[in-house]
Amino acid sequence: MAELDEKKLKLTVKLVYYGPALSGKTTNLIRLHDVLSPELKGEMMTLETQNDRTLFFDLLPVGFRAPSGLLIKFKLYTVPGQVAHDSTRKAVLSRADGVVFVADSQSTQGVNNAESFNNLAENAQRVGLDFDRLPLVVQFNKRDMPNIVSEEEVEKRWSRTPWKVVYSSALSGMGVGETFNELLRIVYADLNDKYALLSDHGTNEALFLESVMGGLSE
Repeated sequence: MAELDEKKLKLTVKLVYYGPALSGKTTNLIRLHDVLSPELKGEMMTLETQNDRTLFFDLLPVGFRAPSGLLIKFKLYTVPGQVAHDSTRKAVLSRADGVVFVADSQSTQGVNNAESFNNLAENAQRVGLDFDRLPLVVQFNKRDMPNIVSEEEVEKRWSRTPWKVVYSSALSGMGVGETFNELLRIVYADLNDKYALLSDHGTNEALFLESVMGGLSE
C-alpha cells in the first residue's frame, strides 16, 4: 500500500512489473524510462542477481503537488523472472499499489505465463496484499514475434476476468504507454478510495494522469 507521510504531507506510490523470465518486464521499464521527459524521471538503477536482475527508478522524483499541498511520488520496479529468486519477487511486490503482469505472447509460453500469474497471486497473499482488489493490468507482450497466440484466443481466456488486457511490443514501444496509462487509471481509483484524493486533495483522475503521462510520448 502507498506510504503516506502525514507530517511531510507526502504520498509515495509503488508500481511493479511482474511476469515470467524474458517476457519483457525489463524492456517495458527501459522503454518507459527512455520516453519520459528528463524532469519526470530519476536514474535507472539495477540490482543484479545471479542470472537475473531487478530494475527500478523514481518517476516524478520531485513529485507533483496536489492543490491541497500533498506531494505525490512514484516508484517503479521489475521483479526477477527466474524461479530461484522468488524471495526477491516477494520483497519487490510487498506494499505494491499496482501491478502490470507481463505475459509472453509466444504460443510456447502458455505454461510459463500461467505459473508466473499463479505465483503472483500466491506471493501477493504472502506479503499481505488483497489480490482480488489489487489494481492489475495484464499485458501480452512480444506481439512482433512469430507463432504468437491470437487476440481472439487471449480474449477467450481472459474475457471473464476483471483485468484489462493490453497488447504490446515493448521493443518498439508499442503498447508500453497504453499499459502504464491503464494501470495509473486503476491505481487512481484505488488511491482515491483510500486517501480521498479528489475530495480532500483536489486531485481528479485527469490531473493525476496528466501529471505523469503528460511527459510521455511514444
